[in-house]
Amino acid sequence: MVDVTPYFDDLLDHPPEGVLDWAAFFGDDRPVELEVGSGKGLFLANAAVRAPGHNFVGIELARKYALRAAERLAKRSIPNARVLRGDARRLLAGHVAPASLVAVHIYFPDPWWKTRHRKRRVFCEPFVADVARVLVPDGDLHLATDVEDYFGVMRDLMARHPEFAEQPAPVPTLPEHDLDYLTNFERKYRLEGRPIFRASYRLAGGAATPRNQ
Repeated sequence: MVDVTPYFDDLLDHPPEGVLDWAAFFGDDRPVELEVGSGKGLFLANAAVRAPGHNFVGIELARKYALRAAERLAKRSIPNARVLRGDARRLLAGHVAPASLVAVHIYFPDPWWKTRHRKRRVFCEPFVADVARVLVPDGDLHLATDVEDYFGVMRDLMARHPEFAEQPAPVPTLPEHDLDYLTNFERKYRLEGRPIFRASYRLAGGAATPRNQ
């Protein structure tokens, strides 16, 4: 069995104190990108390989998927990516320093279909406010979902934050390889012929507002 220890940290079993020091966490001062809901780690692994000058951290609530993602990184010996098991909203609200991330990625978040469960959605007003706080000026937020209604909710929430400017969404091309899909969900949905809704936003220079730590 591959050793995932260098790639995995369980924040639920070992909650951090204060904000995370990314330079100490990765052992260098490269720019950091965060994926919210990393699942089995397909995006995390591919993004880290394609951008070796950046560090990538994924957070995933489900322990089995977080371990699967860490195992994927370990098998490919990817040095600039790690996986955290924990709650993304709690991480952003209390453990990520202001203006410390160059990008946040959120792909195919759980739509929580039932009305009484909507409060569990990760993409909500406090989440957007925290993303604005933790991104560096000109940092990017990238999102994708196969649920058109949820996409509308996301767009409406972003419209309430004029500090973000919508960017042209990349036009997806047909992947040439099984691992070229953005995530495992994208691979599944696109093979099923489902439409994928995407958007990207850039934080205006100087727009990040520090919160008392």
